[in-house]
Amino acid sequence: MLDAGIKAAAAVVPGHYASPERVAHALRRLGKTGAAKLIEDKLPTTKQMRSGDLGEIFATEWIDAYSGGYRAPIKRLRWKDHRNMAMRGDDVIGMKLNGQTQRLLFLKTEAKSRGLLTAQVVAEARAGLDKDGGLPSAHALTFISECLFAMDEIELVDAIDDAQRKHGIPGQSVTHLMFVFTGNAPETMLTNALQNYAGSIGQWGIGLHVDGHGKFIGAVYDMVIGDANNA
Repeated sequence: MLDAGIKAAAAVVPGHYASPERVAHALRRLGKTGAAKLIEDKLPTTKQMRSGDLGEIFATEWIDAYSGGYRAPIKRLRWKDHRNMAMRGDDVIGMKLNGQTQRLLFLKTEAKSRGLLTAQVVAEARAGLDKDGGLPSAHALTFISECLFAMDEIELVDAIDDAQRKHGIPGQSVTHLMFVFTGNAPETMLTNALQNYAGSIGQWGIGLHVDGHGKFIGAVYDMVIGDANNA
């Protein structure tokens, strides 16, 4: 089961750092070795950064597959300033159009990855979700819309512009997702965090528990590098 999880994770990780089109372009120009180097050069090399990135990747994949229609419209790790530096702003923002109002609904997400989840880490996630009045930050939405404009996703760009500059973003259009990827059981801490929330924004909590958290992360990135070189 663990081997299957490593293989499945390794299959999706490269696409979060470089688009298939970018890799194909490098493959045509530089061959297999150059394309593999493109991927490897984007991967973080420190254990801490690999852990944080993989937590964000899992949160993004969960949103796209299981959130009931929300979509994380960009894979923001493709735009990291440095592979061993964390990005600023909200970790992930899921979006979907309300079928009745044709206005955006937002899933503001804080992703935490720890070998040992603690109450302090959960409190940090809570603080991140509560920033900007609990709403998606203007910085994050502007970044997403600029990326989407370059990708020619004009309909979604216009919807984000309308939310930011025309209609505003009411609290009832936002849901919070606290996503934790951990080496210990997260259920009690997540439940407490949700039950103790005193605000008015809807709350979700998702815990992904993998024994041997650190070894799992190392194995995933080792497989990504191996697969790239053997493709």
